[in-house]
Amino acid sequence: MNLKFSLTKETKIKFGITLHRIKAEKNFAGIKKNDLGGWVEKEENIYSSGNAWVSDDAQVYGNARVYGNARVYGNARVYGNAWVYGNAQVSGNAQVYGDAWVSGDAQVEKSPLLIQGTKHIVTECNGNIKIGCEIYSIKEWKKNYKEIGKKHGYTDNEIAEYYDYILLAEKRMIK
Repeated sequence: MNLKFSLTKETKIKFGITLHRIKAEKNFAGIKKNDLGGWVEKEENIYSSGNAWVSDDAQVYGNARVYGNARVYGNARVYGNAWVYGNAQVSGNAQVYGDAWVSGDAQVEKSPLLIQGTKHIVTECNGNIKIGCEIYSIKEWKKNYKEIGKKHGYTDNEIAEYYDYILLAEKRMIK
């Protein structure tokens, strides 16, 4: 049993998935007992430990997890196998999905870029790019992409492919 929040009887169906409105069962981190929150598919979407919370019309479903002190609010959606944790905040109309991780003090107000490359998934969020298990700023990637690619056994063609993704992410950030 989750002592931090409960699933209410208020439901809605999105993409064939039944989502439940959540309700706080105790006071914590600015949330008052009986405050209504956002929408989750199941209790496991929000860890009961810590101060994580989903509010407004935000939705968390699938195997997605929100924990630590993370917040998901506005019209944001977190789904698939995505994790939002630490002090991270996902808001607005942002969508975090797939195997994406949003952590630390990150704030996501628009959807991250997610590309399935030949070898690894590329995720760009707020000026940082994660390729495989490596995460750097766009500036660092542009400076070191060849060395990082060689270190991980990428061919010259794969290095060129991923450099194009880095440039695409940079162009997206400028807009």
